[in-house]
Amino acid sequence: MKDAIYYTVLPHDPEGHLFRITLTVPRPDPDGQLLVLPAWIPGSYMIREFARHIVQIHAQSDGTPVALDKRDKHSWQAAPCTGILVLEYDVYAWDLSVRTAHLDQTHGFFNGTSVFLRVVGQEHLPHIVDILPPANPALSNWRVATTLPELGASRHQFGSYIASNYDELIDHPVEMGTFELAEFTVSGIPHEVAITGRVLNFDMDRLISDLKRICEIQVRFFDPITEKPPMDRYLFMIMVVGSGYGGLEHRASTAVMCSRADLPAKSGNPLLNEGYVNLLGLCSHEYFHTWLAKRIRPANFVALNLQNEVYTELLWVLEGFTSYYDDLMLVRSNTISVNTYLQRIARTINLVKRASGRKKQSIAEASFDAWVKFYRPDENTTNAQVNYYTKGSLVALALDLQIRLHSEGQSSLDDAMLLLWKRYGSTDDAGSDEKGFTQTDVKTLLEEVSGLDLGDFYSRFVHGTDELDLAPALEQFGITTSSLSKGAASLNMRVKRHVNDIVIANVYDGGAAHRAGLSAGDVLVAIDGIRIPADSAPSALEQLLGRYAAGDVVKVHVFRRDELMALHATLATDDDPQYALSISTLDNRMTRHARLLWLKQEEA
Repeated sequence: MKDAIYYTVLPHDPEGHLFRITLTVPRPDPDGQLLVLPAWIPGSYMIREFARHIVQIHAQSDGTPVALDKRDKHSWQAAPCTGILVLEYDVYAWDLSVRTAHLDQTHGFFNGTSVFLRVVGQEHLPHIVDILPPANPALSNWRVATTLPELGASRHQFGSYIASNYDELIDHPVEMGTFELAEFTVSGIPHEVAITGRVLNFDMDRLISDLKRICEIQVRFFDPITEKPPMDRYLFMIMVVGSGYGGLEHRASTAVMCSRADLPAKSGNPLLNEGYVNLLGLCSHEYFHTWLAKRIRPANFVALNLQNEVYTELLWVLEGFTSYYDDLMLVRSNTISVNTYLQRIARTINLVKRASGRKKQSIAEASFDAWVKFYRPDENTTNAQVNYYTKGSLVALALDLQIRLHSEGQSSLDDAMLLLWKRYGSTDDAGSDEKGFTQTDVKTLLEEVSGLDLGDFYSRFVHGTDELDLAPALEQFGITTSSLSKGAASLNMRVKRHVNDIVIANVYDGGAAHRAGLSAGDVLVAIDGIRIPADSAPSALEQLLGRYAAGDVVKVHVFRRDELMALHATLATDDDPQYALSISTLDNRMTRHARLLWLKQEEA
């Protein structure tokens, strides 16, 4: 392939966290080749400026140095040259996340957006990558996990891989190290799980069994006829850490981070603990993105500009609908019980209602503002923003229930998703048949499937900030919504432990702490002269406040920076309701049938 773009990736200095990248351009632009590194990664909507991690870079052609002119924070212009252009650069990789790159003596991981300079004007050409092993003999047992197609490499081995173009190149992350590997198939398509990190008494068989059921139900959901996934193989790349959570979708894989305690134990409780259910829900979420987000995308996401923000009001669909279906697929696959599913819906309702920002920002606005707000949370986030994942999932739930009730069970949000896939999805990884959808397209499609006029619904719940009341609709499915308020005296704030201090993390709008002048970041010292021990916070604070009633005035001592302050707070009621969902005692044949149809459960 004489015109192909060539890269080598070498874990050059694991101790110093440096990947060394060599880029070879056989036919550089005769006027000077422009090279650009992406500024953000699809699926994570924040400018991350990956180029800041390039430590050094230089170029040559036929052994002669070629000057590089830095054009902006992520672009280099090579001087004109007549021969093959070769660049060598080091990338600092010390971000243990699913978004960038990480390298040390235990493993290496990278997303293409972090390491592969884009050869402007030649993105359409084949891109070949040689992934080289580390030189240290102590790391000779490392291997590779990626869904990049092999060229000269054997599966899981160092060697040559190929992508048909630059977009494909950066959509297949790479893990290298001594990961634990397992495989299962879905409709004959191999699915692998690579576990990186230290695990204790880990039950891989259980994880594989559960993931297989979840993947199978999703494949049947989008392709009920042939039941074939839209990829040739799939890879779950799971990084295990002491404490962590997150995931990022790709066209044939996902990078997931979880806490060690979230993995199922071989000799542990046979029941699913919350951490493991969260992990399964995360894997379900990212797998659902194989369709919605990777192959069904907003129109302006079809050809992405990775140098600048690409604004959309549709993240409430991409992430909110996916967040609705991730847990729904768990219960439909019988991975979790109906009661567990209802508990998780209730948890989402509580998360949304706990944040007063839901009254100030719509989910369409939150989608548009993701670039500057969602990925940059601060102490005031709960008072200023709505989460388009959680609120979006409740909007999807409301739509699904409403469509099912209006059509007497003949139509559902499932039908809308299938129509969205049929009309706007791409079955070609090159995206040549992808159209992309708009906000109007989604509304029109939902109205077509449901027979409803959704103008008022959109005005109130998508572009507006009205409260969703799901209780009446849920009752039609035999599900009761109840709320329990603690009613205890409260400062209406959240605290956290920091080293040996109790620090105020959030002050809720209009609450007792807000009115008293307490602020996030203040170090809580004492209430009415009694010190609150940090080693038992926040329970010790709740216990102390339990001796008071709403309306009582307490003296609160805090350090703000290095200044001691004494403030008086009039305690309020902790009226933050905790919603719970349960099967109604009035459940009857009609409501039970509607519920079983929705959750795809068999009649007991």
